[in-house]
Amino acid sequence: MFQQLKNIDTAFKHVRLFSILMIFGCIALCGFTIYKSYKIVQETQARIYILANGKAIEAFSSERKDNVPVEARDHVRMFHYYFFTLHPDDKVIQSNIKRALYLADETAQTQYDNLRENSYYANIISGNVSQEIQIDSIKVDIDQYPIYFRCVAKQKIIRATSIVTRSLVTEGFLRNVLRSDNNPHGFLIERWSTLENKDIKSENR
Repeated sequence: MFQQLKNIDTAFKHVRLFSILMIFGCIALCGFTIYKSYKIVQETQARIYILANGKAIEAFSSERKDNVPVEARDHVRMFHYYFFTLHPDDKVIQSNIKRALYLADETAQTQYDNLRENSYYANIISGNVSQEIQIDSIKVDIDQYPIYFRCVAKQKIIRATSIVTRSLVTEGFLRNVLRSDNNPHGFLIERWSTLENKDIKSENR
């Protein structure tokens, strides 16, 4: 009889251990299922479809931190393009400068005011001069905030009789601001300064 009771007690322990293992297994399975479902929902929400020319193109969203260096460099590139691309047309000049000033603080406005007071833009119009810029490199340091940048570029000043190539090196800092149609990357250039702007080549046309 005692042996029978002992067997019943052992069987009860085995059943209890099996039940506990089953409970933990079910909890782990439920947790894993919930986690995978959450990940699938996140991936689904990050996927969008764009209709272009009658075709559905799949696109994926991403966190801004993944694209900060790319967006920062493009912000600096677009600012320099608008600020330094000039043609002998007052409306073109005003349009480009207006776009550039949306991307920077008062340091850019100050440089623009100084150039205007020195009749720089009036001379471009009267002399039928075109000015173009070619960006060589833009370095950004995202390990500090505001983000430091250094831009190295070349300017081409095209006159009726000559083309002058100038080296241009500028630096400044990028601060986060709200995105808008006028500032799609959500950065604002601060403490912008020109480190170098000198002639490196001149050729007759």
